Amino acid sequence: MEDLALPPGLLLGALGVLAFSFSLPATRLAVADLDPLFVAFGRAVIAGVLAIAVLLATRAPRPTRAQVKTLALVALGVIAGFPALTSLALQDLPASHGSVVVGMLPASTAVAAVLFAHERPSRAFWLASSAGLLAVVAFALSQGGGELHLGDLELLGAMVLCAIGYAQGGRLSRELGGARTICWALVLSLPVTVAITAATLAAHGAHGGTNAWLGFSYVSLISMFLGFFAWYAGLARGGVAKIGQVQLAQPVLGLLWAGLILGETINAITLVAAVAVLACVVATQRTRVASRPG
Repeated sequence: MEDLALPPGLLLGALGVLAFSFSLPATRLAVADLDPLFVAFGRAVIAGVLAIAVLLATRAPRPTRAQVKTLALVALGVIAGFPALTSLALQDLPASHGSVVVGMLPASTAVAAVLFAHERPSRAFWLASSAGLLAVVAFALSQGGGELHLGDLELLGAMVLCAIGYAQGGRLSRELGGARTICWALVLSLPVTVAITAATLAAHGAHGGTNAWLGFSYVSLISMFLGFFAWYAGLARGGVAKIGQVQLAQPVLGLLWAGLILGETINAITLVAAVAVLACVVATQRTRVASRPG
């Protein structure tokens, strides 16, 4: 029975991906009524207040100067860059479209792991990962995702910044733990996130329906906070490049939620893509990812 148990890193990573898979549909709900910058930075303010409580309750030691520099990159990627750019993009693009474009995030995370987290994926890993990426791209083309719009460029920028934030956060989580890494990044970001949130409130207010506030609540409590507890812990235990490939399932899950929650169309091609992508996830988990010295 022990052989059937999932490795802790993989299990935590899968929980993180499940949490994040609702993010784009929830963001789409929120930006339907609320200002996109309020959605992006307001959720970080709420999560930042919760982070203060967690750090105080656990009596977490302050990060070192070197750790603060890494936390700044984490904040740039996952607290500022990804939320802001996806919120702007999803004003005009459906969540299903966003899920397809962001489907390239696993490959970007693997590259970031090589650059920042001192990891050296095997050739078999790259082949399996590339197969998953090709499946995602083929699906995007079949759905008309090959035509780039401004929103596509915003999503691609979000993907690059998020990959950097994942790699840096996963590496730092080996020292601080997943929960403390995202909590410190949120707290250190508060001067910026509070200022931008206050400015957007002054300029546009915050008037939205029930669905918009439900979407905002989800991205604040889960996408920006609790989801990272599992995700960064999974990256730290299983390796940034390897566990990062679990994200290959995220675009298919995002499309599923977009259909169920937003009523967006899901066809037979989506189901075929789901099988292909999930098969590649399994393949990446059977490969070896080594660590480079330093």
